Amino acid sequence: MTQNEFLRGQRINPKPVTGKETVADLVDNAFLAYNAGRLAEGCRLFAERMLDEDVTVGMSLTGAMTPAGLGMSTIIPLIEAGFVDWIVSTGANLYHDAHFGLGMAMHRGTPFADDVVLREEGVVRIYDIFFEYDVLLSTDRFVREVSAREEFQRPMSTAEYHYLLGGYVLEREQALGLSRKSVLGAAHAAAVPIYTSSPGDSSIGMNVAEQALSGSKLRFDVSADVNETSAIVFSAKVHGGKS
Repeated sequence: MTQNEFLRGQRINPKPVTGKETVADLVDNAFLAYNAGRLAEGCRLFAERMLDEDVTVGMSLTGAMTPAGLGMSTIIPLIEAGFVDWIVSTGANLYHDAHFGLGMAMHRGTPFADDVVLREEGVVRIYDIFFEYDVLLSTDRFVREVSAREEFQRPMSTAEYHYLLGGYVLEREQALGLSRKSVLGAAHAAAVPIYTSSPGDSSIGMNVAEQALSGSKLRFDVSADVNETSAIVFSAKVHGGKS
């Protein structure tokens, strides 16, 4: 490349931030380089290409997103706006998402707490998020009770399982007078399928596996997951769209 080609990028000359900017103004004017520049590129990719009418959007969720409240603040609004067509998530994100739909509390904490003291006090932490140990036990009981129902006693894709489970989470959420707390519930309401590529790596999968030892016929059909997700992408492409 020549010098002129290297220097053809936008000149860095932002306007002062006044506090009156929209989010789009801030991204376009102030996020010009380093990680902010990469974030701006991602924003433009999402707004200018992924949200085209002919694009089928698949979202992947990994890392401890839902414990930090990102399900409520970000993912549910995207689902409700129609910006997400299907999801692949870790089972852990869905398990911890269920806490909120079941009316349980997660708290801001500190990464510097003594884990021995936390254990003695019955407090679980995910880095700097604290919650009572009973949150896990209560969620486990809910998952087992729901998964033992007759409609679950057969092989199914993880998307079908999460759709059915999400219906019960949504029902509990509404009974508690809550709304827009659970990604599982929101995805159920919007009929957005949620897949988990490794269901056994989460407490949801471990609870289902434990019930199999007691005679439950529920099994996760990973072949169905492969075929269904392939069908979503194939359908988008054969009908002239993108995925």
